[in-house]
Amino acid sequence: MEPLVSPVGSHNEWDPLEEIVVGRLDGATIPSAHPVVASNLPPWAARLQGIAAGFRYPRFLVERAQDELDRFIALLQSFGVTVRRPDPVDHKRRFGTPDWSSRGFCSACPRDCMLVIGDEIIETPMAWPCRYFDTHPYRTLLKDYFRRGARWTAAPKPQLTDALFDADYRPPEAGEPVRRIVTEFEPVFDAADFVRAGRDLFVTPSNVTNRMGIEWLRRHLGSGYRIHEIESRSRRPMHIDTTFLPLAPGKVMVNPEYVDVDRLPAVLRSWEILIAPEPDPIDHRLLKLTSMCGKWLNMNVLVLDGHRVVAERHHTGMLRALERWGFEPVPCDLLHYAPFGGSFHCATLDVRRRGALESYFS
Repeated sequence: MEPLVSPVGSHNEWDPLEEIVVGRLDGATIPSAHPVVASNLPPWAARLQGIAAGFRYPRFLVERAQDELDRFIALLQSFGVTVRRPDPVDHKRRFGTPDWSSRGFCSACPRDCMLVIGDEIIETPMAWPCRYFDTHPYRTLLKDYFRRGARWTAAPKPQLTDALFDADYRPPEAGEPVRRIVTEFEPVFDAADFVRAGRDLFVTPSNVTNRMGIEWLRRHLGSGYRIHEIESRSRRPMHIDTTFLPLAPGKVMVNPEYVDVDRLPAVLRSWEILIAPEPDPIDHRLLKLTSMCGKWLNMNVLVLDGHRVVAERHHTGMLRALERWGFEPVPCDLLHYAPFGGSFHCATLDVRRRGALESYFS
């Protein structure tokens, strides 16, 4: 019997893209109220979210985002990329454990709940109770990839009891030390707090990723990989792809508001540090009110092949910066996806990129 050739294989953020999972908006539900959800929102937005928790997203918001998502998928396919999708599910259904119950959220961001390392897909132990079953809409895909030769791993399912969350947490004021709401009670992490550069991974500890979670992944991957921490100055840290994003070998884009370039890991000294431009202002009041992602979504780009980069059409400053840095920007619209958790990088999970595992640092 001939050995299976895994359909999964992705080692970094820039090799030529061949297959990708793109999120889905069907059944999207405003997240159930919880301190860990509120920790990533300004106080006024947290109050608004608490009032609307458990309701469907407004239809007109979904329709605008869906139209942009359809166009984005068509763009990927026009470049020869195979696009896979999760199953539609009703996220309004309630579920629970012996300790708590919640409704779901949405399937918009596969980048959060699954981490691809080589031929392995790792289901992550997420800190938001409403995302406890985030990978279930992807089970059809996961089982297909496994049957065809991929490795499929799930990190330990967290308990998510009150012991995981700091009851006295409040976002730090300007000039105060960084604080995070998750304790070290058990391992938790979102895959979107990691980016890959071959044998080196970079991570930001955040309000959904603790050091116990980082250590779990470090031990799981073993000595063939190194994990480096990126310090974030964000008052509400969550997900690295609006903070620090490698675009090609030797080139990494950083957020000047969140990152002190003088404190980056020493391995990056030989790399070109690309300072992200200030995001273009968004005049749409509703998008400002409903976005869960902050203003730096202009950084949330998707690299197609180390040269072409899909970026938000609205953020002309980013498009011009990519050209200055030697890339070919591919403008696309996904502005209305922000209320569901992100933009191009968040909305996708690159399952296969054409390239071998390499070390880009000495």
